[in-house]
Amino acid sequence: MYAIVRGGGRQHRVAVGDVIEINAAAKGATATVGATVELPAVLVVDGPSVTAGATALADITVTGEVVGHAKGPKIRILKYKNKTGYRRRVGHRQPLALVKVTHIGPRVAADRKTAPKRASAKAAADQATAAQATVE
Repeated sequence: MYAIVRGGGRQHRVAVGDVIEINAAAKGATATVGATVELPAVLVVDGPSVTAGATALADITVTGEVVGHAKGPKIRILKYKNKTGYRRRVGHRQPLALVKVTHIGPRVAADRKTAPKRASAKAAADQATAAQATVE
């Protein structure tokens, strides 16, 4: 089984156990080594069947673990204007995160239960007033 995932502005073909390099500025990839990252699946291929529908892909998750950080290749940028003596040279190396794919498949029900729920603003305000009432 393999999946096409979107990570760091690019699409990667991954299988369980693969290590991919994604842009470290991507969501979650700036995490420390050992952190879990969830990548959105674009397409999932499982033998003869292909899952490509948006509703079916909503239930499929590709999770990975950050195993390290690296830098991409050196990119040299040169600006030059003729007959004016204008020359500018700049270099850049993109930070990358090395992610090892650990799971491709349906979303685990335990993940939904353990995920912290975001409280609405009204609920937070009610809790704050209740806390003030108990103090007074």
